[in-house]
Amino acid sequence: MKLKSSFFFTMREDSKEEESISGNLLVRSGMVKKIGTGIYSYLPLGYRVLQKIEAIVREEMNKTGAQELVMPSLLPEDVYVASGRRDIFGSSMFSLKDRMDRNYVLGPTHEELFVAVAKEKIKSYKDMPFNLYQMANKYRDEPRPRYGLIRVREFIMKDAYSFDIDLEGMDISYQKMYRAYQAIFDRLGLDYKIVTADTGVMGGLLSEEFQAVTDIGEDILVLCESCDYASNIEVSKCVPKEEEKEELLPLEKVYTPNHGTIEEITSYLNVSEDRVVKTLIYQADGKFYACMIPGNRDLNETKLQKLLHAKEVVLAEPEDVERITKAKIGFAGPIGLDIPVIVDEDVLRMHNYVVGANETDYHYQNVNTKDFKYQMSGDIKNVKEYDVCPKCGKSLYFKKGIEIGNTFKLGTKYSESLGLYYSDTNNQLQPVQMGCYGIGIGRILAALVEQNHDEYGICFPMSVAPYQVAIVDIVENGYACELHDTLESKGIEVVLDDRNVRPGVKFNDMDLIGIPIRITVGKKFSDGIVEVKLRKTGETKEIKIDNVISYIEQQLSH
Repeated sequence: MKLKSSFFFTMREDSKEEESISGNLLVRSGMVKKIGTGIYSYLPLGYRVLQKIEAIVREEMNKTGAQELVMPSLLPEDVYVASGRRDIFGSSMFSLKDRMDRNYVLGPTHEELFVAVAKEKIKSYKDMPFNLYQMANKYRDEPRPRYGLIRVREFIMKDAYSFDIDLEGMDISYQKMYRAYQAIFDRLGLDYKIVTADTGVMGGLLSEEFQAVTDIGEDILVLCESCDYASNIEVSKCVPKEEEKEELLPLEKVYTPNHGTIEEITSYLNVSEDRVVKTLIYQADGKFYACMIPGNRDLNETKLQKLLHAKEVVLAEPEDVERITKAKIGFAGPIGLDIPVIVDEDVLRMHNYVVGANETDYHYQNVNTKDFKYQMSGDIKNVKEYDVCPKCGKSLYFKKGIEIGNTFKLGTKYSESLGLYYSDTNNQLQPVQMGCYGIGIGRILAALVEQNHDEYGICFPMSVAPYQVAIVDIVENGYACELHDTLESKGIEVVLDDRNVRPGVKFNDMDLIGIPIRITVGKKFSDGIVEVKLRKTGETKEIKIDNVISYIEQQLSH
């Protein structure tokens, strides 16, 4: 490609609308353009990178025997009503009506559609296993689109679905996809972790996430310093503490004027945070609960939702808290409440702690579980860094990650709700076992930039760079064009910067767009020498013109 006659532009200044490094660099390099909140166009240069990512994904999927198809994005709403997920998606699903006033939605995910297609084939146990996938746009009305391509309203996803007769077969299909995902992300050169995750709106038996490790990541990854334990913080288990051994003291109400926060109470009563228990009022599917956790911990809403088997849990509004506790915010406690109380398992092992008295400006000291009634207990708090690993007992540490892929063992969740059955060897109907496997194509692009950049711009890995080689023509004597054509004839992806701009602008632009190898046809050309620079390392070499082709081929073979 020759830039003078191509659609190519860059921006000198940072984008004021982008808060992430990847979003800023992709906009500045002319690879994407923001059209609206959470909506982006992929411009020619960025689309080339996207196509390379898709090609790697497609190659590895095809190796597993999966077959590609294309599903529509505009879908009758009844499809999601039948599976019970219309209410679960709620306002995150874009909805519209056709001219006949029938309800339609833009598909946020396609499990229901793949089940419908599978029904056409599956009649007997002999019709499985098989795996179908697509590369298609998905739509979700994100409440807070942000971080460029990481959190958007329209995105490209590779989603695949396996169909098997039993759990053993599903596990075989799952492991094939698991290994394919590893091959994909290894080929892309990503630094990633595989963590256990919440099944969320997908449901099913197991969910694992492939997380690109970056500082901008929205997810917190919980990792062990000693073993292979890896989990999303949403589902990471807390190892219960040992029960305290101390004499139970008599319950005492104390005056705590205008001291409602943990920091204020610990200072006023001269106690540590781990001697205070927070009582948080939550609403789960319209019902209120009081949740007790140690004062130095955060409540884990995913764990609470699982414990209650609720569709949704949200922190109660302040006016509801004051109505329930008959006190100002900051003075809630379990004693005397007329709503169900849920106790974190560590609180059960504590003695003589402090809680709110459900009376403004008052707390109770020396509280123990005998002093109140509770409905249930469980692990409902977030794990903390340096906690004990639930697998080996060593110390845990945190990393941030961008979820770029996920795998689910769906089991029979969708086959049972949507009527996908087969006849077994005894001619009895059985539900099909399903697996689901997703990859966010745009998120991969963002993660690659987050992991591969410097002060000058993007440093793309060779596997996905828009072009492998850039030629910067300074002398304009025809050689650069000849070299471009020769490299192109050898199947090497090359871009020639033949624009009528200053050399510094050309160098800066090639650094910004992240071309791995740059050849400069400059001042030493008269001596039969060109300069070759490797973008990733900054290494520069002077190469004789006669050797430049072989040198480039050698670099590309690494």
